[in-house]
Amino acid sequence: MTRHFLALHDYTKDELDALLSLAAELKGKQKAGIPHRLLEGKSVALIFEKASTRTRVSFEVGVFQLGGHGLFMSSGTSQMGRGEPIKDSARVMSRYCDGVMIRTFGQEIVDEFAKYSDVPVINGLTDLFHPCQIMADLQTVIERKGSYQSLRFAWVGDGNNMANTWIEAAVILGFDLALACPEGYQPDATVMQWANSKAPGRITLSNDPRQAVKDADVINTDVWASMGQESEQKEREKAFAGYCLDDALLALARPDSVVLHCLPAHRGEEISDSVIEGPNSAVWDEAENRLHVQKAIMVTLMGTV
Repeated sequence: MTRHFLALHDYTKDELDALLSLAAELKGKQKAGIPHRLLEGKSVALIFEKASTRTRVSFEVGVFQLGGHGLFMSSGTSQMGRGEPIKDSARVMSRYCDGVMIRTFGQEIVDEFAKYSDVPVINGLTDLFHPCQIMADLQTVIERKGSYQSLRFAWVGDGNNMANTWIEAAVILGFDLALACPEGYQPDATVMQWANSKAPGRITLSNDPRQAVKDADVINTDVWASMGQESEQKEREKAFAGYCLDDALLALARPDSVVLHCLPAHRGEEISDSVIEGPNSAVWDEAENRLHVQKAIMVTLMGTV
């Protein structure tokens, strides 16, 4: 049976830990200049229905470093963008490629693609989940803290795909997560219901950023208006007043706390310039680790270790 990477809840703690361990190993090899062409002769289709910088570059470079070939496809230059049924595209791409990465809108798109695909499908981002990013975030935390165990995580801002995936990670991996989201911008209700049924009390949700950040070891935030929500920017700026991760808010966390942001950042909105450029920030390591953790995912699904 073909294994995909669509959401963290499809994986066990041991499986996610194994991916993180492999990511660290591959990063070490890349830094040391040791070849690791574990996708030699293989091709990976990279389908983008949303704009991208980090996802596109990290996947293309990652496939190349693994000895494979990445094929960039955008909705404007493929038949998917002209209305070809997803199941038709999936069955055809399975005949050509050894794997597929999709960055798109609805989670149902990657789910349906995977249903009809005979090769592994990786979720590069949907409106509901962003599993590759959270895995890179966890790798960064491990590098800074030695482990994610026994740490207190905080999320400040929109209850978006990042927040939803952090909730999944907290339940599966067993750490505490406090989220602060304005009224009307909470995480997905189904995700919250799943989390509370699996790990009652592990996830706390409020509309007070100070409460969420207090004594936190790791603080994460994201833009207030994600792709496709640009028309809501002014409305969201009002709703998110007081949610900027600035020096005053950071001071409530532990002195050695780690600040994360998946980028791009709107400095002065969800995060201040002083924080993102400050000593607690691990944003650039976090961005780099997209490369290494995605290589680990691809190798696990379609390569040879």
